[in-house]
Amino acid sequence: MFSRKTIPFVLAVIFFIANLGFGQSLEENWNDFLHFTNIGHDLAKGYAQALLDSKPDPVQLLALSEANPAGYALLLRVIETHPDPEMVELGKKVLDIIEEGRFIRRADPKIIVAEIKRLSTTKRGWQTGVKRLQNAGEYAIPFMLDAIADRSRQEEWPSIKPAIPRIGREAIRPLVAALQTDNVAVKTEIVKALGGIKYPQALAYLKYVIEKEDSVELRGEAVQSIKQIDPGTLKVPAAKLFYRLAEDYYYHAQSLAAPEDAPFANIWFWNPETRRLTREKVDKSYFNELMAMRACEWGLRANPEFGDAIGLWVAAFFKAESANVQMPNYFGQGHPTAFVYATTAGAEYLHQALARAIKDRNAYVALSTVEALAVTAGEKSLLYRLGPTQPLVQALSFGDRAVRYSAAIAVAEAGPKRRFPEAKLVTGNLAEALGQNAQAIEEANGWTRQLAHSYAVRAASAMLKLAHTRNRVIDLSAAQKALISATNDNRPDVQILTGQVLAHLKSPDAQRAIAAMALAETNTMVVRIEAFGSLAVSAKLNANLLDEQTIDAIYSLVSSREIEPVLRGAASTAYGALNLPSRKVKDLILDQAKS
Repeated sequence: MFSRKTIPFVLAVIFFIANLGFGQSLEENWNDFLHFTNIGHDLAKGYAQALLDSKPDPVQLLALSEANPAGYALLLRVIETHPDPEMVELGKKVLDIIEEGRFIRRADPKIIVAEIKRLSTTKRGWQTGVKRLQNAGEYAIPFMLDAIADRSRQEEWPSIKPAIPRIGREAIRPLVAALQTDNVAVKTEIVKALGGIKYPQALAYLKYVIEKEDSVELRGEAVQSIKQIDPGTLKVPAAKLFYRLAEDYYYHAQSLAAPEDAPFANIWFWNPETRRLTREKVDKSYFNELMAMRACEWGLRANPEFGDAIGLWVAAFFKAESANVQMPNYFGQGHPTAFVYATTAGAEYLHQALARAIKDRNAYVALSTVEALAVTAGEKSLLYRLGPTQPLVQALSFGDRAVRYSAAIAVAEAGPKRRFPEAKLVTGNLAEALGQNAQAIEEANGWTRQLAHSYAVRAASAMLKLAHTRNRVIDLSAAQKALISATNDNRPDVQILTGQVLAHLKSPDAQRAIAAMALAETNTMVVRIEAFGSLAVSAKLNANLLDEQTIDAIYSLVSSREIEPVLRGAASTAYGALNLPSRKVKDLILDQAKS
């Protein structure tokens, strides 16, 4: 209960808060946010939220931040060092709007066109225009190329052409895409500009011009441009240069990174119908991988026999898919997945991709490649030697369990005929995969109970195939302990498959484990019936290896009239397969006799 003395104070506080100014102009909210942030007052949060709630124009907020460099620096310090997480989050949201303004301003076509016009005014105007076009970066290039392709603007060309290389590194991606133009004059200016930028990213495209262009003049300009960047690469084929570029993208070379001022990246294309550059916005999480794929594609255009580009392309596609982002629009509807291309590529290129994934310790690419190999490759292909190494054999020792298990299953499914030192690893991984039970802990790396179950079933199925074919290379007896343990699994499909595998092992322990599974009343009827079937197979292959106590237990089922007929029939089949002395059969006959 408030006292009479406190009521005026409370009303004063309410009046003060009501008049704080939340909902003021953008500039006032921005300045007040900075002020209260600087003095460490909690009101800073309120002004930050008011600023965000006002849905400010990003370009206007950018202008305010540029007019107050100290305030912008304070905002960055808040994001980096402020102890209050809520304040940090608000600061990040304000910064995001500022960065959006930076992008909008630099990509604004009206501004870019005006600055290109400015190039043809005065010397000072040219310098100012160049500086502002540099800020526009890659977005300036389509408009600059439009200008030098427009004969009605010839008087501007002397001012525009030398400005193109001044844009710098950001200009390279749109420029090399525009090399597909059929306008030789424009293409010549592009080649000159790439030489003027002096950046290695352009070398592959320039060498492609030398190898593929009909124009002697254009090829000569490409030679001169390469000499400005790296003369030694004149002796290197374009396909190999594209491969190097693709690897740089694949490994996220910092020099090839997309601009940081936007939450997306651009991939540039040449539209032959409109004769203009177009761009496709893509997620930054797989931009490098998509560019690696494009560089590989250009490498194959340069030399269709350059197979290394195929292996890298497959790896890059899988790596792009690992970002778990929808593929870009330019792929088109119905574009096949990486797995489809991988299974079509053939073992040689899959082993290239797998070797790279193992070297990089990239579990996603390694697993995807192994699974593709498992679908398509036979023994010779699976144990393919790439230089001094065998990638799939190396995968048997990979750090990620799914890769190891898939590699072992792939080898087992292929049914190897020739012995190899790592065969024990196949058995070991199959046994380990079988032991991944339903209680497997779900981990951050994606290992789930469902995945554990899948691998257990696949491993058991692979072992059964080895058993059926009596494979002499992969020794299943080394997995006996895991197989016997799996007869007590709580998953019927795993139990059934395990019993079928054990039936082929000539071991008393194996046969007794099958019998125990068949006799266990805690198991489902289906499991028990299947287990008796496996016991019959074991008896036919290995004769009777059971102890007297187990035989008596089976006989008690056969002779009981209280047991389900189907189960009793399965038990009798197994019992008969054991080919025991006639005494028990005699007892069974006499027990049912009426006289």
